[in-house]
Amino acid sequence: MNGTKFDSLREQVRGQIITPGDADYDAARAVYNGMIDKRPAAVVRVSQVADVIACVNFARDNSLDLAIRGGGHSAPGFGTWDDALVIDFSNTSGVRVDPANKTARSEAGATWADFNHATHAFGLATTGGIIGSTGVAGLTLGGGIGYLARKYGLSCDNLIAADVVTADGKFLTASESENEDLFWALRGGGGNFGVVTSLEYRLHPVDMVHAGIIIYPMEHAETVAKFYRDHLDSAPEEFGAFLAFALGPPVPFLPEEWHGKPVAVVVGMWTGDQAEGPSRWKPFLDVAPVAGSMVGPMPYPALNQAFDPLMPKGLQAYWKADFLAELSDGAIAAHLDFGSRVPSVQTAVHLYPIDGAVQRVGADDTAFANRNVKFAPVIAGIWQDPAENEANIAWVKEYAAALRPYSAPGGYINFMDRDDLPRVAENYGPNFSRLREVKAKYDPQNLFHINQNIPPA
Repeated sequence: MNGTKFDSLREQVRGQIITPGDADYDAARAVYNGMIDKRPAAVVRVSQVADVIACVNFARDNSLDLAIRGGGHSAPGFGTWDDALVIDFSNTSGVRVDPANKTARSEAGATWADFNHATHAFGLATTGGIIGSTGVAGLTLGGGIGYLARKYGLSCDNLIAADVVTADGKFLTASESENEDLFWALRGGGGNFGVVTSLEYRLHPVDMVHAGIIIYPMEHAETVAKFYRDHLDSAPEEFGAFLAFALGPPVPFLPEEWHGKPVAVVVGMWTGDQAEGPSRWKPFLDVAPVAGSMVGPMPYPALNQAFDPLMPKGLQAYWKADFLAELSDGAIAAHLDFGSRVPSVQTAVHLYPIDGAVQRVGADDTAFANRNVKFAPVIAGIWQDPAENEANIAWVKEYAAALRPYSAPGGYINFMDRDDLPRVAENYGPNFSRLREVKAKYDPQNLFHINQNIPPA
């Protein structure tokens, strides 16, 4: 379908339509994962909801594949697709805060950096990701794990309402009182049910936090991992931190001798009384020799964006994920084996805690069913050189296979890659059949299939 075929769509939208041959086509088709090299028929940088409605109707009526892009961080590159019409929300990134009611409404193209900047001005926040350039919408629709999850639940647990354009071009609001089945499905079911154009969140008092980034030599990783596991069992929910295995990053507080060397890392924050911050981090500073650390008060958005310099757009990426009911000694042993062979400084192996407030939501209260597990590990293979793709992908797959015997069923959908589609049913467990019914109601022809797809019943 050449550019002239989109003339009728141009008459219906105010946003920019970019087609092959346009000067900025290559930039418009690119997503964060540099491994993805798709050539869509057109990319529409929408400016408002009316543009979205027009795009959905055009794609459906012309039998075009439809891809939706918010932040563009999808590891499988679902924000672009060969011969598809891409709805790109990068020009719609506003966030409006209502401080009196402690809520915020975000447009679909906002990133967590945008969102946290807006809410921090009022001393408020909600659970978001750990990379500022991650899209608000995509993270939330897949669940939304972050530093605040133990205290305030997942991003989707803090969602109050969402505006959605469905496959028939209708505009709906989904909430606890409107289109309740759709609202249930959106909270963890991904982009399967429509194009979300805005999201309203519940906010919480989060301003300055007592942050910690503590890096240990790999030889002490077993001690650190077991202490982290045991400490979290009794830690107050105001303490949110993840365990990581990485190569020492080039940061000022880590001596150069550790740059590029295998290390274990604990990263997180204390959101309670700031006077307690030093005492909350002291056990982690004492448990084993420390190669480098940064512990102290920090604005919450600064911690949320601390790793952004390591994650520029265009790196190669391949991810795998599981859930852990417990961080067993066997799982720790697997992490020590592969964690000592991390292939690049960008590669991120993280174990996120999802206990506390996450587990006080019922397994069938939202589409995100995995409320009885304690950790969501991700093996996020990320590197620069495409010549290393085969070796790095093999390392990620072998790592995931080594963890599988110690894992619970399923895995966090936001960490799944393009070859994980066969695991979708397992990921949603007992909620899968209900999700298929909702899909059949709102998208019976599976227009929204460029995702971790849930087929209609």
